[in-house]
Amino acid sequence: MGDPEENEPHRDDAPRQGDARAAVNPQVMPHHHTPDSFWARINRHKVVEWTLAYIAFGYALLHGVEIVSHAFEWPPLLTRLTVYILLLGTPLAATLAWYHGHRARHWVSGPELTILILLLVVAGSILWLISRLGHEHAGPATVAGASRPAGAATPPVAPFTPPPHSIAVLPFVNMSADKEQEYFSDGLTEELLNSLAEISELQVAARTSAFAFKGKDADIGTIARKLNVGSVLEGSVRRSGNTVRVTAQLINAVTGFQLWSHTYDRDLGDVLKLETDIAGAVASALKVSLLGDVATKIELGGTRNPAAFDAYLQGRKADLTAAHTHKGRQTAIAAYTEAIGLDPNYALAFAYRARARINFANAASGPARRESLEEAQSDARQAIALTPDLAEGRLALAVYFRSLLNFAQASQEFERALALGPGNVQVLQAYGLFAVQMGRTEAGTAALRRAVVLDPLSFVSHWTLGRTLYYGRQNKEASTAFEDAFALDPEDPLGHAYRGLAYYALGDFERARASCEMTPDDWGNLWCLAVTYDKLGRHADAEAVLAKYRATEGDAGSYQYATIYAQWGNTVKALEGLDTARRLRDPGLTTLKTDPLLDPVRKEPRFQAIERALKFPSH
Repeated sequence: MGDPEENEPHRDDAPRQGDARAAVNPQVMPHHHTPDSFWARINRHKVVEWTLAYIAFGYALLHGVEIVSHAFEWPPLLTRLTVYILLLGTPLAATLAWYHGHRARHWVSGPELTILILLLVVAGSILWLISRLGHEHAGPATVAGASRPAGAATPPVAPFTPPPHSIAVLPFVNMSADKEQEYFSDGLTEELLNSLAEISELQVAARTSAFAFKGKDADIGTIARKLNVGSVLEGSVRRSGNTVRVTAQLINAVTGFQLWSHTYDRDLGDVLKLETDIAGAVASALKVSLLGDVATKIELGGTRNPAAFDAYLQGRKADLTAAHTHKGRQTAIAAYTEAIGLDPNYALAFAYRARARINFANAASGPARRESLEEAQSDARQAIALTPDLAEGRLALAVYFRSLLNFAQASQEFERALALGPGNVQVLQAYGLFAVQMGRTEAGTAALRRAVVLDPLSFVSHWTLGRTLYYGRQNKEASTAFEDAFALDPEDPLGHAYRGLAYYALGDFERARASCEMTPDDWGNLWCLAVTYDKLGRHADAEAVLAKYRATEGDAGSYQYATIYAQWGNTVKALEGLDTARRLRDPGLTTLKTDPLLDPVRKEPRFQAIERALKFPSH
């Protein structure tokens, strides 16, 4: 830019001569020193100009960081740090200008500085506009997108429009001095979630999906998009003896603004009232009209005994973390038993102990299985006697009848459970699968699709939907549902097995083989491989797999052996296997009416006699 003084216009000669005379004889023109005003010093030091320049630079930098962050999927923390640094730098820039800004006349002229500021503002605005357009028109990079042919149009990403009155309850943070109290904060979160689910006007994301973000650094917007909810409830729990402090806040996930927050200090005996108060406040903040006595619904089957509530939460922890193990089942049953001992009217504890005993029975055989099932029936009936409108009690009784192959009674109880808990994901999953197995494909599939909406990050929801679609002969959709389940839990062996069976039903035997060979020692995958190897012309391998399966399961696998023989074309052995399964009351017979693997023998009189004897309910 050159020396700024060379760019100034020439003044007339008279002042220059006067200046020269004054230089020769300082006394010719007297010198009057007037102290600068504060504003004059600010102008002379160019504080305003350089502060504005710093702000314009920060404006451009911030939007540049935003663009790069979105392009490379960097965490939002980077953008926030940039904002904080720029804010802290503002007073520093003003201070530096105060002490050094007067030197700027040697660097940049006033007009040039103005042009520089305008250019930075324009650049920042352009960057901001590009970032906004990028969000509206560019979708996230996916595997499918990466393989899209060159020149193919990228579909626009729809704006985030979650269902009205939809909410997720994130795990409340344990703020207690004892870190072992985390089961309590998690359990209380689940109870709050269930309380909100009792409000029919709310769509509440299920526990599995909401808890998928526990311990992860995910922002509210990301969580809301993955769960497809418009608001998020989060908070903390601090327990001290029999008192608890709960801090909760409700956030609008679309705008990011807080809708409501409150802190509650309560005795543990008032937890039911606490749940009702929070649910009511959330409903009010979301402008939901409460219909009926919501407090009665929320407090249904609960307890006001602090020790019983604590024991119940211990049981729920064991149920949710170790229910697939023998020790986990026993731990859950013992905790529920303790809760019932402390409060004999605790209907929820009876209902969940019934389910835990059914899980125990399903892993047992002989007298132990029969005894556990009878205890489960007693618990389920007691839960219903205490609280007839408790969906969990009806669900436990329905599962009990299903275990006994009493399909008519099971169907009645499943219908009652669904009517009482239309937003209960456990009810939707169990009802939906059973309905399809009984031949009510449309109703069952609708229930499972609803379960996936409420619990989109749950392996069980997608896997169960896949099974309903498989039994409903919708094999392409079934394979997609199993792939979704596999993406959520690639290690689950039954996920591999049923995904393989879906490919088998589609005639894609190589993909079926590949899926089932991922965990070849699991019973489900042995079942899958026995039919798949045969279709691939590897009958010796199929025979070897079946022998291994028999050695592992004994007569407990009679139903599956029948399906294998049916696919091999051995009708006699298939029907013998079904006879054995019927004699042993094999739970696999629940699927007899709709199982695709049994299609080759459905017209056999002996098969039809077995089907009639099982008394499947009519539509």
